[in-house]
Amino acid sequence: MADPKGFLNHGREVAKSRPVDVRLKDWNEVYVPGSLLPIISKQASRCMDCGIPFCHNGCPLGNLIPEWNDYAYREDWTEASERLHATNNFPEFTGRLCPAPCEAACVLGINQPPVTIKNVEVSIIDKAWDSGDVKPQAPERLSGKTVAVIGSGPAGLAAAQQLTRAGHTVAVYERADRVGGLLRYGIPEFKMEKRHINRRIEQMRAEGTRFRTGIEIGRDLKATDLRKRYDAVVIAAGATTARDLPVPGRELKGVYQAMEYLPLANKVQEGDYVTSPVSAEGKHVVVIGGGDTGADCVGTAHRQGAASVTQLEIMPRPGEERNPNQPWPTFPMLYKVTSAHEEGGERVYSVSTTHFEGDEDGNVQWLHLTEVEFIDGKLTPKPGTERKIPAQLVTLAMGFTGTDRENGLVEQFGLELDERGNIARDADFATNVPGVFVAGDAGRGQSLIVWAIAEGRSAARGCDRFLTGASELPAPIRPTDRSLMV
Repeated sequence: MADPKGFLNHGREVAKSRPVDVRLKDWNEVYVPGSLLPIISKQASRCMDCGIPFCHNGCPLGNLIPEWNDYAYREDWTEASERLHATNNFPEFTGRLCPAPCEAACVLGINQPPVTIKNVEVSIIDKAWDSGDVKPQAPERLSGKTVAVIGSGPAGLAAAQQLTRAGHTVAVYERADRVGGLLRYGIPEFKMEKRHINRRIEQMRAEGTRFRTGIEIGRDLKATDLRKRYDAVVIAAGATTARDLPVPGRELKGVYQAMEYLPLANKVQEGDYVTSPVSAEGKHVVVIGGGDTGADCVGTAHRQGAASVTQLEIMPRPGEERNPNQPWPTFPMLYKVTSAHEEGGERVYSVSTTHFEGDEDGNVQWLHLTEVEFIDGKLTPKPGTERKIPAQLVTLAMGFTGTDRENGLVEQFGLELDERGNIARDADFATNVPGVFVAGDAGRGQSLIVWAIAEGRSAARGCDRFLTGASELPAPIRPTDRSLMV
């Protein structure tokens, strides 16, 4: 145990953010560099090393949280990094992007603010990189087997790294021009600078993983031809079919899916554009969808110089305390203020868009909405609440409905789908096609980065067993796992 009285002697402290007026002038991460390390040992000491650490159950990866908290308290960063990497290939990703269901499950959180698990995690891995503790782990020998991984998001990268370390020759196919999937083009730079992805890719290349960018399986290369080239295939193509809003005026110019808008801003940071082809500068921006993707659109619009930003959510505003039907240690739906919300804008709850209105040139100018309420369990418009708000740029951030069905990948492989429209798989993450496995959102549906990495690791084990008859790779989860946390 780190410090038996740590949780009594120290309150919760989190990473310090840079002032809003400063960070809006750049695209760097919002946190003050180096602000965590001086306080992190005290924060790690608040971990009580519970007899039953519910944080393990809260984390789909099964992270050994009390163990690396203890090492962080003792400032043994090398051992802390080793325990962190024992269950998580990319803690610098999860430490920045995960909503931390582990903290919601922290035993201390029953009646006190929980341990700052995310902050401890990201401090350990950043220190490990700075100290040179993160090194390539090339396999001792090669198996002679080849594997293609489709998709280079967190699930695909985790599966590829595990399979490479198991001795297989792995090639990752990515349809975009750079590796990283939505980590690269869907997550704004202010949430995670892309240097974190770049150095992991270099580590994986040094281990032997190969990357093929600009190739979309199903279009540029037939799935059947890929199957002939490799001994096994892992599909980690994500759930990229965005939920649309079929209301009058949807066809107007200026109405975009979030994943049409956000990647362009990221491409500016990569140097592909001087300014984004779709910019919020000087415009009244409306973001439809109250989740993390919507918040990413809000923060991006602020940095592009929007005249105003309004975020709409059809559901009522969540409370600031747990509801009785979301008891500890479940992951509660709480009112959350992200860094993007700290930067300004308005959030409007319990409203539904009825239609868009444009000018004579076909550009969106107004969004018409109405308030809604639950009646007999159904969201129903409230009479007399219709109004319109200015909207010269609208982004739809309402989630995703499944993997891409237009590129032919599902049909060319002959894959079966489950009742939710995702690619079906068995306990080894194997599809109905021998030698073809699926991991992440393509099989699970839209979910969290921790689930994606956990599924990538588990699918790698199933694939390894298929290729060699046995596997020493860990499998943190099963396809049927549906944690109470998220």
